[in-house]
Amino acid sequence: MNIIIVGCGKVGEKLIEQLSREEEHNITLIDTNADVVQEVVNEYDVMGVVGSGVDVDTLAEAGIAKADVLIAVAGSDELNLMLCLMAKKLGDCQTIARVRKPEYFKTIHLIKEELGLAMVVNPEYTSANEIARILRFPTAIKIDTFAKGRVEILKFLVPQDCILNSMKVMDISSKLKSGILICGVERGEEAFIPSGNFEIQSGDFLSIVAPIGQAGAFFKKIGIRTDRVKDTMIVGGGDTAYYLAKQLLQRGIAVKIIEQNQERCEQLFQSLPGAVIAHGDGTDNKILMEEGLTHFGSFVSLTNIDEENVLLSLYAKSKIDGKVITKINRIEYGKVIGDLQLGTTIYPKNITAEYIVRFVRALKNSMGSDIETLHYILDGKAEALEFIIKENSPISNIKLEELNLKENILIACITRNGKHIIPHGQDMIVSGDSVVVVALKNRVTDISDILK
Repeated sequence: MNIIIVGCGKVGEKLIEQLSREEEHNITLIDTNADVVQEVVNEYDVMGVVGSGVDVDTLAEAGIAKADVLIAVAGSDELNLMLCLMAKKLGDCQTIARVRKPEYFKTIHLIKEELGLAMVVNPEYTSANEIARILRFPTAIKIDTFAKGRVEILKFLVPQDCILNSMKVMDISSKLKSGILICGVERGEEAFIPSGNFEIQSGDFLSIVAPIGQAGAFFKKIGIRTDRVKDTMIVGGGDTAYYLAKQLLQRGIAVKIIEQNQERCEQLFQSLPGAVIAHGDGTDNKILMEEGLTHFGSFVSLTNIDEENVLLSLYAKSKIDGKVITKINRIEYGKVIGDLQLGTTIYPKNITAEYIVRFVRALKNSMGSDIETLHYILDGKAEALEFIIKENSPISNIKLEELNLKENILIACITRNGKHIIPHGQDMIVSGDSVVVVALKNRVTDISDILK
């Protein structure tokens, strides 16, 4: 695919990093900063054009006439929308725009229709979705969904005194009578797709595959609480907090937001009548205690300053025995704070990039690939991909134990006629199945790529 990316902030660079791994993409970056463009061109196998994306000559130089997709992730919503409009007029390509302002989001369907946008992504809204999903199942650090939301991959930390400590993967099914599948393990800086002889240790981060609603029974068997949160305290009243509070209130979860700006408090009070809005500096631990921090079942730090969010979450973890979620804006902080065990960290820029990459994969689906869904797991070291199996697939009607799979490939789940199968060696894949494949250090763009 010929892809043009306009804007090389953190999201733009993350998109280039992920999409450039796929040899079938020809990527061109447009940005006004010549130094940034040169750095990206030197690091990745992409073309670079210095200039404004709304300049007709710049778009022509970038190859808009032959582009399949234009992705507008510049700093301004208005600029991104204008870019997509121009791309539709100058070429015959699909357009994706990052749009952040809530006032635009309210009329997003109208905007998409009028401008012919293939996709609009709102970082704050998508981040709120991720947080709400985690609060639904607070035991998990991260949750990804497949098979139209009916199959989940959940990541969690193995506690010190957990029954899984020193247990081999092959023994889990017989000892715990559980239908889950361990599809990945993170241990320190390493990531594994474990074999049956792999021995789990406390401190490991496990990723498991389970049909929706069945993971809870597994967690109870290993002694990990799965209580759904009943209330949450949010520090920072920005757009993410607004979208999150709205979702939580609809699910019957009580919400208190602490916001420093008086005018913003009044706006939230008007737009979220079911929430409690407190005016104050949420970074002051006295105010947190006065607002009843210790009585809440979860805590979410959503200020605009990463350092404040980290400190807030560390303080909350010392005071409550509940779910703590931390928003981090700067992607490069990930390795620095990784050992702090903040609970769940949310990176809006990573989430935005993943949503867009997933959509680009779906567009490619219509051009020959059969990838249905994509998620990055194991801290980005592996991919979990969902395929719809077509007629005469090279993996169909063969027992899984007889498939000549590449190393570090796992068939994690099969969905057939609404039934979810955690696969074993005797199972077979047939035409029409939805299959989730986990690939570590392998480039998989077609189901045949999993075979040697």
